[in-house]
Amino acid sequence: MNDSHSPSRPSLNKVALPIVGEFLLGISVAMAGLYLASHTSDAAAGAFGLAQQVQESLAVLFRILAIGLGVLLTQYLGGQRHDEARETAFAGLGASTWVGVLAALWLLAGPQITLDGLNAPEAVRPIATVYMMLLAPAMVLEVYNLSMAATLRAHLLARESLMVMLVMHGSHLAGAWLLMRGLGDWAGWGLNGYAVAWFFSRAVGVALHLRFWRLRLGLRPQWRHWWRVPVRVMTPVLRIGLPGAALEFCYRMGFMVSLAATARLGVEALATHSYLLQILKYVLLISLSVGWACEIMVGRLVGAGQLAQADAVVRKGVRVGLLASGGLAVLAAASAPWLMRVFTRDPVIIAMASTLLWMSVALELGRVFNLVVIGALRASGDVHYPVLASALSLLLILGGGSYWMGRHWGLSGIWLAYIVDECLRGGLMWWRWHRRGWLTHASQTLRTMRRKKAV
Repeated sequence: MNDSHSPSRPSLNKVALPIVGEFLLGISVAMAGLYLASHTSDAAAGAFGLAQQVQESLAVLFRILAIGLGVLLTQYLGGQRHDEARETAFAGLGASTWVGVLAALWLLAGPQITLDGLNAPEAVRPIATVYMMLLAPAMVLEVYNLSMAATLRAHLLARESLMVMLVMHGSHLAGAWLLMRGLGDWAGWGLNGYAVAWFFSRAVGVALHLRFWRLRLGLRPQWRHWWRVPVRVMTPVLRIGLPGAALEFCYRMGFMVSLAATARLGVEALATHSYLLQILKYVLLISLSVGWACEIMVGRLVGAGQLAQADAVVRKGVRVGLLASGGLAVLAAASAPWLMRVFTRDPVIIAMASTLLWMSVALELGRVFNLVVIGALRASGDVHYPVLASALSLLLILGGGSYWMGRHWGLSGIWLAYIVDECLRGGLMWWRWHRRGWLTHASQTLRTMRRKKAV
């Protein structure tokens, strides 16, 4: 791999650490919401978990933008093509408006269809229906925050992005605590208070992002930027984002099947599933952050022609991820009997969760390769391989396998399907990177960048 001369890259830690802070804040607020919901009832906790998965499924639409914007901006900036980067950032705002409206309409009009498809228990349905409808207005604001944060990170302003998230999630947590629990004689709004606080916190986030765009990037959106979507500018964004979104769509479809299989097992299984997913988000926190940092850095390094450094960044990211996720998974499993008492005193749920957390050690080690390598492949220009290599596993093992094994072995069978899927896909991703199958695509991306810059 021959590199061209260009300025030295920032360290992986410098890019990744603020992202760790962002994810830690987001996960902690979700954990607090689950904690507050669990102290209302297991049904409220189950409703929170179901709605969160629906949100994450709709976020596939958001990720088309976030993936495409993030990768394309890093490549433009690495290649010193600042005018194209500016134009792309503004186009992302207009696209965010339409994508957010589409997601909001689904939450307003389709909660019953969604809950039917998820086999939601009767005790959960009324709580989840109202909660999902209250979440709808904030969906547009959520897309704005994701696309604007992607622009800040692409410019290596991860610290500024962290400051926005600190204020946004802090206001969400404070608002949720007050609105869910009440004050004095007022009993609060329960789970619905979390949704209301979510809306106001996202509005705060948009205001702060706009401030940093003006102060640090010199970007001042005009009215037309909030609704116009220039096809010429968005085409390369979609070319990168759509394969990534297709991968996430396959994952969400497979996962939603597994969630429906869990719901069939009853409220206890659904609550256990919700608790474990929140705990495991802390386990994968560092690997997820390192993966995002690698994607940012690989995009800039490929744009600058520094392919050997891109390879070194990814290999270091995998090592860090394995050590961090492996250690945190063992710690979570060992402390499960005490950790689960934060949410519930039910001995059946605690025993079930303890077993699944020990199984999750293998799950998280396999997941490291997917979290770190997929983004790096995408940033190098190898956008189709992750989809083609993963689709069958996601649909047949994660989806079909978890449904079949859940009927025979309950939640343990569903967890086993998760492990097989993550390890198989992770192995395929690492094989691609280790055997340098991405190099041809990276070289093509670099040639395209240089040709357009010359024109």
